[in-house]
Amino acid sequence: EPVAKYGTLDVTFDYDSQEQKLLVTVTAVTDVPTYSRTGGSSWQVHLVLLPIKKQRAKTSIQRGPCPVFTETFKFNHIESEMIGNYAVRFRLYSVRRMKKERIVGEKIFYLTKLNLQGKMSVPVILEPSYNLSGCDSQMSMSEVSCSESTSSCQSLVHGSAPEILIGLLYNATTGRLSAEVIKGSHFKNLAANRPPNTYVKLTLLNSMGQEMSKCKTSIRRGQPNPVYKETFVFQVALFQLSDVTLILSVYNKRSMKRKEMIGWISLGLNSSGEDELNHWTEMKESKGQQVCRWHTLLES
Repeated sequence: EPVAKYGTLDVTFDYDSQEQKLLVTVTAVTDVPTYSRTGGSSWQVHLVLLPIKKQRAKTSIQRGPCPVFTETFKFNHIESEMIGNYAVRFRLYSVRRMKKERIVGEKIFYLTKLNLQGKMSVPVILEPSYNLSGCDSQMSMSEVSCSESTSSCQSLVHGSAPEILIGLLYNATTGRLSAEVIKGSHFKNLAANRPPNTYVKLTLLNSMGQEMSKCKTSIRRGQPNPVYKETFVFQVALFQLSDVTLILSVYNKRSMKRKEMIGWISLGLNSSGEDELNHWTEMKESKGQQVCRWHTLLES
């Protein structure tokens, strides 16, 4: 039977730019699954600093439906100007005596979201540790977060055109539109033979074409098939949802001043194509479930 909740971590980040260190405090876990398959009610949280995976930590083991840890871990040598290239992966394990621990949920938290001055407390909402439920089996599901329903994972035979995998979710109660930039494929460096350094820019426009909000992912260096797994949240009231356009533009950053567009798509009111319009419509009809789709980028 599917699990509704995978756990929510209560986490505080405290970054010291002078000492180039990050303190991460795991306070407690709520919403842990209670059903029998997790096999017990002892819990442990594992942390690892990405992408290098050399700095790791884990909490003590705590029992009960609302385990409290209040443990702080230190990660060193994180330069402030490079902080956008780092992330912390959290994994919640259920621990059983004499048996192997079992991973319950995980989340990669990108440090681009950090406040560089002072402490920042955030709920880290864990997602299922991915399995291959009805998705393209060539695609490693550790890189893709799709909702549990198989219909919202579409497997395409990838050609050589650049494509991007996007997850959309709309919560009508809170008016929050979440766009997850999951991964890209066949991104090319037009001017050179080496793989590109890419990022994705998201721009939300109103019905008049005026910019309401914009943001961008961190840069993935030297990767033709980059994995981003970054989620951006826009505040869009339900009555506005049919009147906004979300543009995603993929750029290759060639130097400090130079960048070139690899391609773009738009979703919503002025969708760039039928696939994009269908994706937006499915998101509106999916009642708060994430819908993931591959899209072929249009040339600029």
